[in-house]
Amino acid sequence: MDQVCQHISEITEIKKAAAYECEECVKVDGRWMHLRTCQTCGATLCCDSSPAKHMTQHYHQTGHPVASSAEPGEQWLWCYKDEAFVEYD
Repeated sequence: MDQVCQHISEITEIKKAAAYECEECVKVDGRWMHLRTCQTCGATLCCDSSPAKHMTQHYHQTGHPVASSAEPGEQWLWCYKDEAFVEYD
């Protein structure tokens, strides 16, 4: 991971989704499009294409800056604070 933001460069192990569902949507019988996993606490929440945008809300509420895609076959990280994106192997 060359030339990435500090938040992404500090990640040494990628947290994976414990279940393929948005934790918050499940509580309110909501719908999600794609899932993201918080790299600070491991919460798996819906993306901005989803009606509730729970992962972005999570960032604003907690300050946890980096999320990974929880979608099968996608391997990337996004830093909300620095608006930085990186793919990984």
